[in-house]
Amino acid sequence: MIVLRRRIVEKMDKNQKRGLLSVFCGAGGLDLGFEDAGFGVDLAFDIRPDAIMSYNSNRTGKPAAGHCQDVRDLTLKVLDKLTGDTFEPFGVIGGPPCQSFSRANRSPIDNDPRHELPFVYAKLINRLNKRKPLHFFVLENVVALRQEPHSDHFELLKKTLAKFGFNVFESVLDARNYGVPQKRERLILVGLNSKLYPKVEWAVPPKIDFPGEHLTVRHAFKDLPEPAHFRRYMCADDIAFHPNHWCMAPKSKKFSTPGALVEGQRGSRSFKTLSWDKPSVTVAYGNREVHIHPNCQRRLSVFEAMRLQGFPDTYELKGSLSSQITQVSEAVPPPMARAVAASLNEIVTSEAPKRKQNAALLRAGKQKSGLAAIS
Repeated sequence: MIVLRRRIVEKMDKNQKRGLLSVFCGAGGLDLGFEDAGFGVDLAFDIRPDAIMSYNSNRTGKPAAGHCQDVRDLTLKVLDKLTGDTFEPFGVIGGPPCQSFSRANRSPIDNDPRHELPFVYAKLINRLNKRKPLHFFVLENVVALRQEPHSDHFELLKKTLAKFGFNVFESVLDARNYGVPQKRERLILVGLNSKLYPKVEWAVPPKIDFPGEHLTVRHAFKDLPEPAHFRRYMCADDIAFHPNHWCMAPKSKKFSTPGALVEGQRGSRSFKTLSWDKPSVTVAYGNREVHIHPNCQRRLSVFEAMRLQGFPDTYELKGSLSSQITQVSEAVPPPMARAVAASLNEIVTSEAPKRKQNAALLRAGKQKSGLAAIS
């Protein structure tokens, strides 16, 4: 598996630190991409304890930014208390839970409370932006959010964010275009502060060219031994090679019946079998729906799924096997997140001199007005 090397980032002056707020952070895939591109994350929130444990344990040597809390309960007072100061992030990133919008949701309901989470995200952005202008926000979600029957919901969300002071841009990105061996299309919504960047447009990150074989399941799984099979009372120390290299024990007769499973066979939702020499289908695993390894003898291990998502081998997910499967399914591929972050970093960096010049002119104008008033 090609894991893109982290870019060497110049240390920023303390007063220029680009610290972010991350909400619905999960295990930290989106945040890892932004950190790799030179941003910092001051506070991160998710409602699942295991996800926050994963988040913090992979950021050793740093203050624990991850907190287990319902984003709907976040207020400026809560944020200030956690930081011990007036919280003024540079930007906000997050991916509100997408299950209620996903095409994989076989039982959608109109009043699903998760429909409102993107608006919870938007209201939090508004409160922070009123306190001190945010430079940008990034919202990641499933493509179905902008399709029927959710398109009206999505248009209202964009109008709301525009009303809060942002020029809003949208695009559908495929993780394969950024070095991830997986077909994973995701909707990316980017907002640039309309006062700070009035004439700037966000450009979709350019594709990164890789040899075709690097974007295959075979390349992702090279050098991997067989994983440990789940059994009761297992712990990370019982799993060789990597603490996440474990999978469900293959109990279905299909795994032992010759010809029952075929490499690349996609007909059954519960028994989608990956192809060796193609990218994986989307890493999105429901209950007992982890994809089948191309050898047709078992389901994927968590660690194999992490490689398909583009996580570095040093990353480790915490919690039960079921919890880890959920975490890796819901994660944003870090290489794709890094590409989005790099595009924003380029805007912020290139526009910084203009912002300083405009601020100086504004201060000079105020001083002149003050002197005129005195005279």
